[in-house]
Amino acid sequence: MEVGLIGLILFGSLLVFLFLGVPVGFTMGGISIILGFIFWDGLPSVDGFVLGSFSKITESVLTALPLYIFMAAVLMYSDLADDLYEVVYRWFGGIRGGLAAGTTLIAAIFAAMVGITSVATATLGMVARPSMLKRDYDDKLTIGVIMAGGTLGILIPPSIVMIVFAAESGVSAGALFMAGIMPGLLAALLFIAYCMILCFIKPEKGPSIDIGERFTWSEKFKSLKSIVIPLLVILVVLGSIYMGIATPTEAGAVGSVGSIIAAAVRRKITVENIRKVFMMTVRLNGMIFWILIGAVAYARIVSVTGVGQHFASIITEANVNRWLILIMMLVLFLIAGMFIDTVAALLITAPLFIPALTAMSFDLTWFGVIFVICCCIGSLTPPFGMSIFVLRGVAKDLSIKKIYSAVWPFVFLLFATLILVMIFPDIALWLPNLE
Repeated sequence: MEVGLIGLILFGSLLVFLFLGVPVGFTMGGISIILGFIFWDGLPSVDGFVLGSFSKITESVLTALPLYIFMAAVLMYSDLADDLYEVVYRWFGGIRGGLAAGTTLIAAIFAAMVGITSVATATLGMVARPSMLKRDYDDKLTIGVIMAGGTLGILIPPSIVMIVFAAESGVSAGALFMAGIMPGLLAALLFIAYCMILCFIKPEKGPSIDIGERFTWSEKFKSLKSIVIPLLVILVVLGSIYMGIATPTEAGAVGSVGSIIAAAVRRKITVENIRKVFMMTVRLNGMIFWILIGAVAYARIVSVTGVGQHFASIITEANVNRWLILIMMLVLFLIAGMFIDTVAALLITAPLFIPALTAMSFDLTWFGVIFVICCCIGSLTPPFGMSIFVLRGVAKDLSIKKIYSAVWPFVFLLFATLILVMIFPDIALWLPNLE
């Protein structure tokens, strides 16, 4: 059968089953096994899928996933956000839009500790939103800041999505981590600037707290002790990777120990919290690894049928500017990210995109950061952005429609970050190139 027709069957059936609501991992795995039986040596092809999946999920880079998820779970249930928000409230509450800007700062700190979007979004939805609403902040601004700040969890390292991309592309996870720092800080600065400018123009969007509620300099400095432990966790994890002392996996293990110490200091190691931590860790790991297992089968069938090479050859032989092709890839990925989980979207597109990008001589570390920024956008955009449903889960009074309307300014700011990193690659590559 012609390769193009096989590709059409492969991707057409994938879309059909995804829209029918079949879980992504089972969809990719099931379709691949059926097509493998037909187009790749019958029953022995199942052995190839099983051995390939086992080889993939036992790769050393993926052993970091459970460690960072565990670290995120411990930090989530240690209530660090309460203390961090108290610091922001004391230092920034007297400035117009200060609490919104400070919430972005907390989100950036959480991002540098946890590696996933849901932790910061859920935690700040419970801690920051009620406090900001109590002080007459515009609810749409509050919603947007919390959700946009939460997306930084996969851009500012450590990042679960970056680890998955590293496993798929063969680039260094450590280099990807370093490449994500500057774009992540750039996005955070754009969010903060937007909040401050908006509240300067329209003070009713984010008024300063009353003079009677403001704190003395002594009280402000006293609150800083709350950020010592989070900063130590960040320095240990990222510092050890950057200085070459530890691999990302080893740094994840050290960070997990650091998060346990942070929870112990706050006396949050209770039987109930231990249960919640392990439940969150097991559930997220199970979801990601099932997707990975299905993705291995999918990538194998794309390879053995020649669909991947066919797609790459079409692109490389076309007389089209490589940047236009790159933009088309990103548009396809952004559309996929609007409907399915970003990790799943990455794993579906990677077997096609990565060979073509390599053939066009794009730097895969730089592209990995571009990919992750698109993941941030995908987690915010309707109809099925993950952050939308995480916030809705902790803020039952919100309507989905209101959340949809609140995210767009921050989606545009993430697009601005994406464009800047594409135009100026050194924003991402400066730190990795220093090694």
